[in-house]
Amino acid sequence: MVEDFTVEQVARGRALRRAQVPWVVGGRVVGLGLLVGLGFTPAGAGVVSAVGGWFGGSWTAEVLAGTAALVVLGEVVALPFAARVRTVRAGYGLVTQRWSGWAVDVLRTLAVTLLLALPVVFALYALIDARPDRWWLPAAGGAAALVVALSFLHPLLIEPLFNRFGPMEPGPQRSALLALADRDGVRVREVLVADASRRTTALNAYVSGLGSTRRIVAYDTLLRTAEPREVELVVAHELGHVKHRDVLTGTVLGAVGAAVAVCALGLLTGLQPLLDRAGAAGAADPRSLPLLAACAALIGAVSGPAQCAVSRRIEARADRHALELTGDPEQFIAMQRRLAVANVSDVDPPRMLTLLFATHPSAVRRIAAARVWQAAHA
Repeated sequence: MVEDFTVEQVARGRALRRAQVPWVVGGRVVGLGLLVGLGFTPAGAGVVSAVGGWFGGSWTAEVLAGTAALVVLGEVVALPFAARVRTVRAGYGLVTQRWSGWAVDVLRTLAVTLLLALPVVFALYALIDARPDRWWLPAAGGAAALVVALSFLHPLLIEPLFNRFGPMEPGPQRSALLALADRDGVRVREVLVADASRRTTALNAYVSGLGSTRRIVAYDTLLRTAEPREVELVVAHELGHVKHRDVLTGTVLGAVGAAVAVCALGLLTGLQPLLDRAGAAGAADPRSLPLLAACAALIGAVSGPAQCAVSRRIEARADRHALELTGDPEQFIAMQRRLAVANVSDVDPPRMLTLLFATHPSAVRRIAAARVWQAAHA
């Protein structure tokens, strides 16, 4: 309930939401608009031909340079919006990183995106060129396999690029977290501490990885700020995702979704009127790249609210799991209060924003659910 927070805490969270949401949404709209503008007009084909010409104008040059150009353009148009959001959050004490560090992170993200996108798109267009009529069938299988591989490799290869991780020091906190996982029947490889304080004051913890790569990760900000029992409640929630196989299920659903999206792209890029509108001779023509990117972005935008709805249900189930594992609703509620206040969350955001963008239930709803559980198990 809103009454669980002071008037000042509620007002602060709402003020941050009102200050940053227009920029967050604006960045998404402008990015989508850029891709649509390039993909459904000859302008995108012109960009691909132009940047490909800088590297000789061959089919390979157009595929690789065109892909890089789309990635870089997307980053450039999003940059002012991301910078503004960072400025807003810094004004509320949520940012500890200097602008130089933020710029390095932006460049690092761009580099990772290019390293992933260039070989994938090149392989995709080689496949389209070799099998122009049924390319989307093997491509769908490849997309699904890529999602599974990235889910397994992300904690090993990607996460260390942005945070430093160290083993949690032996002691009561580490022993309590390992005992919690053992009691829950979840095998974890290790308990790590992420140096999140280099970037933010926000609190968080998570369980990442599949199988042999699974580990509990706690932000150093959480360990410094929260009570030990509250840390256990946060980790218990994350263990709920493992117990209910949410990571595995999410990976499988992501793989299926990627395969379906590739099939949809195959159908859309096979429509000659769309290709004509985009200024491309066929699906294997590198000038169809902007059309492919625009269709993919539109599919992602349309499916976003449904993905958020599923995510909120999964998070609510993980909350119930934390309550059942610990049997401590009072500390769970205290933990939700601490997270909401420390992260300057809007504890009860407008319903439309929740439906469109929220991946987690609001703090008010999570606390209310905990009280319902408490009453049922009194």
